[in-house]
Amino acid sequence: MTRMISRGLVLVAGLAAFSGQADPVSPPIKPAVSTDPRLIRIRQYFIERDCPAHQYAEDFLLAADRHNLDWRLLPSLSMIESTGGKEARNNNMFGWDNCDVRFNTHQEGIHLVASRLAQSPFYKGKSLDRKLKTYNPRPQYGRKVKLVMAQLGPADLAPAGNYHQ
Repeated sequence: MTRMISRGLVLVAGLAAFSGQADPVSPPIKPAVSTDPRLIRIRQYFIERDCPAHQYAEDFLLAADRHNLDWRLLPSLSMIESTGGKEARNNNMFGWDNCDVRFNTHQEGIHLVASRLAQSPFYKGKSLDRKLKTYNPRPQYGRKVKLVMAQLGPADLAPAGNYHQ
């Protein structure tokens, strides 16, 4: 039994030694700039539609920036899949895995889905159209998501790092 405990300690110590590597699911520490026009657009879009997802605007943006995704993709998926969180089950605003996946929080769901869209072999390296086709192969699905993306604003809206007050 002592031998098993010491192995566990070595494993924990080994994991701690690599703590500098980013966990793909955990949110980044640095908060978004409150004057970032993308953040303002996401909040405004969901507030105008009385959607609870407005509370997670910063998480959508942080996750997109961290994983180099179009900043409009995650909010748009949540709008199509759960009406911006109104119909979310199990903190799953994205209908991830046919809504069978249960997330502890909405934030966890946002960051996990962003990670998968960027890093999973099913999505990595694909164009937006191909990612959307993989996400949901229904013929009109991609068009619906891209319509919401267009309503949010242009893809090249100044990100927080390039935005000067």
